[in-house]
Order: sequence, then C-alpha cells, then structure tokens
Amino acid sequence: MTSHTEDPASAGTTASAAGDAARTVPATRRLRVAADGTDGDDTAIVDQVAIDRAASLLRSGALVAFPTETVYGLGGDATSDVAVAAVYAAKGRPSRNPLIVHAADADSALALVRADDRAVRLAAAFWPGPLTMVMPRRPDCPIADAATAGGPTLAVRVPALAVTRRLIRAAGRPLVGPSANRSGHVSPTTADHVLADLDGRIAAVLDAGPCRVGVESTVIDLSGPLLRVLRPGAVTLSMLRRAMGADAVEGAPTFGDDRDDGHTALPSPGMLGSHYAPRRHVRLNAAAPLPGHREVLLAFGPPPAGFAAVLSLSADADPVEAARRLYARLREADALDDIDGIAVAPLDRRPAAGGTADAADLLGALADRLGRAAAPRPQASRPASPQAGPAGETPRDRHHTDIKPA
Repeated sequence: MTSHTEDPASAGTTASAAGDAARTVPATRRLRVAADGTDGDDTAIVDQVAIDRAASLLRSGALVAFPTETVYGLGGDATSDVAVAAVYAAKGRPSRNPLIVHAADADSALALVRADDRAVRLAAAFWPGPLTMVMPRRPDCPIADAATAGGPTLAVRVPALAVTRRLIRAAGRPLVGPSANRSGHVSPTTADHVLADLDGRIAAVLDAGPCRVGVESTVIDLSGPLLRVLRPGAVTLSMLRRAMGADAVEGAPTFGDDRDDGHTALPSPGMLGSHYAPRRHVRLNAAAPLPGHREVLLAFGPPPAGFAAVLSLSADADPVEAARRLYARLREADALDDIDGIAVAPLDRRPAAGGTADAADLLGALADRLGRAAAPRPQASRPASPQAGPAGETPRDRHHTDIKPA
C-alpha cells in the first residue's frame, strides 16, 4: 500500500536574480509518490492522491515540478499564457529559449504539430522515452505562443515515467516542463535538487525519487529534409540512424557548432552557450591537479592521485552510470568546503559496455553538458561566488578547456 506524505518546505523568499518577477508562495509542498515502473509500465504503483493534488494545482495555474526519466521538469499549463510566463519567471529563463511540451501519449503530442511519416515512425520506436521532436506547429495549436520563443516550431515529447503521464492525464492538458532549476544552473535529478533552487517559487514538487537517465532528452529537428540532432541525449545518433537510415540523419553535433550569440531566439532548449553550470568553475580533461589549486575531481574510471577530493562518475567508465550521476555529482562537488574548483577527468576511456557506437554517442552527450557547464557565463547571469576575482572575473573564465571524448 503506497502512503502519501506531504512535506512543507521552508518559507519562500524572493531571490535577487533574473527570475525575481516570479510570484513567491508561502512554501513549496513536497508530494511524495512511489513509482516502480518506467518505459510505459502503467502497472506502476503510485499514489493517485498526490497526483490529483498536483494536477489540481496545475489546472489552477500554479507551477508544479514533476519527475521524468531524464531530469525533474518545472510543470505549467502549456495552453496558458500566464502559466508559461510564470515558468519563465520562476526559472529566470531567457524568453528566447523555448520550452518542451509534454504529452501523455503520442497521439496527443503529434496532434499539436505537423507530423510527417518520420515523426510517426520515431514515435513508435522511442515514445514514451527521452526523445523530443521539433516540428512546425499546427495553425490551430492551443499551446501558448511564449512556449515556442516566437518561432514557428514546437518541441514535443512523451516521457517514459508512468507517474508523469498519469499527472498529464489528470491535469487534462499538455504541460511545459523545462528543467526545474534556476536558468543556467545544474539540472535537478532529485526533488531535493528542485527545492535547492526553487523552494518558495513554485507550489509543489511531485517526488518520485532519483531520475534513472540523468541527462535531458535528445532533441531532434524534423522541420527540414534531414533529421538533425539539436541536443544529444540517451536516444543516441546511432539509434536514430538505425531507426531511420543513415542517409536520413545529419552528422553528430559538436558543442560550439550552435554558436549561441546571446541574443537570437534558439530553435531548441539546451542550446545556451553557458548552461548546466555549478557556482564553482569547471575544468575539463583534467588528467592531473592544477598546481596551486584545491580541486575536486569528477572521476571517470580509476582516478589519478593528488586531487583534494574525488567523486566518481563511474568506477568502470560506464557512460550510462556517468550520465545518471553527472548532475548529482556536480551539485555535491559545488557544495564541498575549501575547494577552488571542479575538475572533470577525460571521457576517453573505453566504456565497460564494449565501446559501442551508442556508448560513444552518450559520451558525446556528456561532453555537450560539461562543455556548457565549463563555458564562460554572461556577466548578467554570473552568480555571486567566493571564487570571483577582479571585475567579476571567475576561474571559469581563466581555465576553460575544450572537451573531446574519444
């Protein structure tokens, strides 16, 4: 028998960054559910009382963070201009960065867009699951214009976690669901991570435990003649080529190819130049400690000696395990005392899974996230940090190394 608990968090306060326009609430409620099933397993034992409470809040226009198999999303009614604006404000998210719309099933998602035969095939192959498809929106699409950042396309997906799909059905409408954290910060893979960033800025978080994938969904663009990957993820380029044929898919994206200029509307979430970033600077491809610095190492495989602390992404250099742990480890590293920065080991070991193309593609997704985490931040979005130097300079600006997984 699943028990429902509702935990009051601490009283909310108004933060002092870009999202200060967000409406604060007295406290963010934690609505706990127990979920055993993913990947379309609708027999999962969940607490429908908690889901119904979360759905009622969403229908009223409030914001509720919800779990998915990838990361926790910040849910709002995708058909409401007011709710979508509140999502942007709560996160401090740039209005040029579009949102993903989450639907309960493939038919509901594809009804929002001009879906061709490719979309139908991909939906059958990968939905429910960590794949987002960007397609032209229908003229009668009910989704709020702000969710598309003013563009003609819409990003849609059907999440794998049964709890999430039950929530969408109970709400009776599609939900926007960007990562439930302050814009540009490390994405959340637990409800505690959500509360660390958004406590008092949202009405509730539906807590189903840690996310099993750990990095955001793969985003593909189907608005052109070739399938194009805009953001790599757990549905890999190799999987897409096997499903659609190699000639139907463009080559692998590389971090930096998108060339975010800081002003232009983006075609997809996850393409900001600086993103997924902890407070402390991140140094990539760290094979040895940086002289004169106390760094915590995120290790991939056996760690080298000499670092002030070590947190393992995967002792066996398994990219699936590393993806699941990445954001939690970045947050753990950022919280350590007496540390100058975060070093990340090279992602160039042969994966324990056998060096498959899928494993290499997943390493590419990790490289994308870490490259954005290490990128220099725009001055306006740089958080207060004890590591700041003259004129606001941080070690992030002084020690950036490109990451190129083998």
